[in-house]
Amino acid sequence: MKRDGNIADNNRDVVDLRGAVTLAHHFLKGRVRPGDRVVDATCGNGNDTLFLAGLVGAEGRVWAFDIQEDAISNTAALLAGHGCSSRVELAPVGHENLLGLVTEPLSAAVFNLGFLPGGDRKCITRAETTVAALEQVVSMLVPGGIVTIALYPGHDGGDEEADAVERWAAALPPHDFNVWRHRQLNRSTAAPYLLLVERRPS
Repeated sequence: MKRDGNIADNNRDVVDLRGAVTLAHHFLKGRVRPGDRVVDATCGNGNDTLFLAGLVGAEGRVWAFDIQEDAISNTAALLAGHGCSSRVELAPVGHENLLGLVTEPLSAAVFNLGFLPGGDRKCITRAETTVAALEQVVSMLVPGGIVTIALYPGHDGGDEEADAVERWAAALPPHDFNVWRHRQLNRSTAAPYLLLVERRPS
């Protein structure tokens, strides 16, 4: 069969879905709309925060959390460089405190767990605070809202956190939530993977 010589041109916008974060962004693009309210539970170096700020637009709102000063300052600088600072509230506290700061229903939340890339690898997200934050987030999700959770079992403490998050997600009532686990079968079992939680549309 003859191949169409324009296939490569037609697929120029196709994204390589290698990695949990890229897959999370794929799902978020399909759900988050201009004007929405969303949370970045671990802003890190600001890449997810900037992505969310682009999706919600000038009328939307992003709450971004991180306990590390470097993460907050890196994210602030990235947002300023892209003219998005006004649509993001940076919170230099743990994500387990988000219920006291986020006051509006959420269309999405992003959890990119583990440690800050380029930072102290001993400063990691922990099962107890992550699960507490997830409990708070799902209580604020609108029907059709999603939570993406990138899990990293390949570092010290990562397996324990991933197990705790999976137990939490598996216990969510199926009449209220859809829960999916996405792993690459041709990668190591220590590779990052994605959990997706959706509050079922009403």
